[in-house]
Amino acid sequence: MRRVAAVLVRQSTASAVPEGVDPREFLEAVAEDAYEVVAGLDLVTPVLVTSVPGLDELVWPGTEVIEVGEDEPLAGIAARLDGDQAVVMAADAPDLPPLLIGKLFRELGRAQVSVCPAEGGGAVAMAFGLPMPAWAASGLDEPDPVTALRAQAPGRRMVATVPGWHRLRAAGDLARLDPGLEGWDNTRALLSEAGLTAR
Repeated sequence: MRRVAAVLVRQSTASAVPEGVDPREFLEAVAEDAYEVVAGLDLVTPVLVTSVPGLDELVWPGTEVIEVGEDEPLAGIAARLDGDQAVVMAADAPDLPPLLIGKLFRELGRAQVSVCPAEGGGAVAMAFGLPMPAWAASGLDEPDPVTALRAQAPGRRMVATVPGWHRLRAAGDLARLDPGLEGWDNTRALLSEAGLTAR
């Protein structure tokens, strides 16, 4: 069983950049932290999927980097992933507990798609078998992906959920970052250097 965990980086990944911080540096810090979430998982192959050029240096040597368009739909991204099961995770969740990625994969034992909902709408991550089910067309930025997927699914219990998390989609969302959680070291350091946090 080959399990792939893809971190999706778009230009919008930097939408929560606070005033006084370089947007590119913020995007790279958040993206690298999100990549570290999946790269540290056992029995999972990390992949970087990005519409932002020049991010190869953020990943470990040998990691596949897939370049996509800014508006590439999730189905198009899934078609380029090589494996038996995949999780696609939004890069603007740098402090996502790795346990939630594991739960997404585990739910595929009984469902065809599993979703980690995002606070305020959308999804933090979505898991599915490969090839991705043709009916599972919703993306991570769908306002209510769980409802949409369940409406599209050809049968009941095909869409599972795990506990939700938050994404950094506006500067105010930075307050959701928990200094007590391990990880998100690059984002933490960048905010600290900018005098925006005492973490």
